[in-house]
Amino acid sequence: MAYSHAPGRHPAHNEGSPVRHGRAAVQPRKSIMSNPLSPAQVAFFREQGYLLLPGMVPDALRERLLAVTQDHLQRAVAPLEYEAEVGYEGAPASLEAEGGRTARRLRAAWQRDPVYREWAADAQLVAMLHQLFEEPVCLTLAHHNCIMTKHPAFGTATGWHRDIRYWSFPRNELISVWLALGAETPENGALKFIPGSHKLKLQPQQMDELDFLRPDVPANQALFEQGIALSLAPGDVVLFHSGLFHAAGRNDSDQVKCSAVFAYHGKSNPPLPGTRSAASEDVALDS
Repeated sequence: MAYSHAPGRHPAHNEGSPVRHGRAAVQPRKSIMSNPLSPAQVAFFREQGYLLLPGMVPDALRERLLAVTQDHLQRAVAPLEYEAEVGYEGAPASLEAEGGRTARRLRAAWQRDPVYREWAADAQLVAMLHQLFEEPVCLTLAHHNCIMTKHPAFGTATGWHRDIRYWSFPRNELISVWLALGAETPENGALKFIPGSHKLKLQPQQMDELDFLRPDVPANQALFEQGIALSLAPGDVVLFHSGLFHAAGRNDSDQVKCSAVFAYHGKSNPPLPGTRSAASEDVALDS
C-alpha cells in the first residue's frame, strides 16, 4: 500500500486481533511488511523531518479510539494533565479557576485501554518506523504516550519547540507519531512545522528558559516565516523527527480536538539510565 506526503486518500488496511503488552515484545496485529515506504517518502522524511500518511487509519479503528477517548474525557479517567497544570499563556490560573479542569491530555494511553495498544503496535506503522530507523523499533512509555486534547476557550497555544528538549537519549533520532482522531485545521489548533528544522544548528540565545524559540529574536522570526500549518483529515497520520520544531495554535472552533500521540526510538538508541526517559519501560515492537 502506498502512502504520500501529499494530500490524498488511500485504502484502509484490515484490523486483526488485539496486541499483548508488557516488557516482552508485542505481537502486532498483522505480519510485518518490509519497506512499505517508497524511497521518495524516506528521502522526504530525512530532508523535511516529517511525513504525512493520509488516511492511514481506517474509520472503524479511528472511531473506536475516539469513543474511548471521549468516554475517558467525560469521566476524567486518571491520569490526566490539565491546562492549569501546564501554565502556558492564557491557561486558567489554577485547577479551581474557571476552566481549570480543562484536560490537556490523557496520559498513559498505552496502559489505559487495549485499543490504544492496538494502534501503537500496528504492524504497518512499525514496519515504516523500522525502515526509517533501519533497525528494530521500541515504543517509549516515558514520553508522549497520550491523547492530546485541545478544548475551545481554555485550550492554550503551544509555542515553537522540539520534542527532544526534555528527552534523554544518546542520539536525537526519535520519531513522534501523531494520529488525527478528527479533523485538524488552523481554526482548531492544527500542528505547524518548520520543515527541515531538525537539521538546524541554533545559538543558545535563540531559545528561552523552557526551550521554546524566542519570538523577539530576529533569526527566529525568519524561521517562523518558514512555518507551515498541516491540516489533517480524520485518520491521517504524521511522523515527525524529535528535533523538528513544531507548534500549535488555540482551538477557536466549538469542538474538542483529539489526537493520539506516541514516540518511538531504534533499539540501539535506548534512554539514558537514571533519567526521566528511563523511568518508564520501553516496549520492543519487532526484532
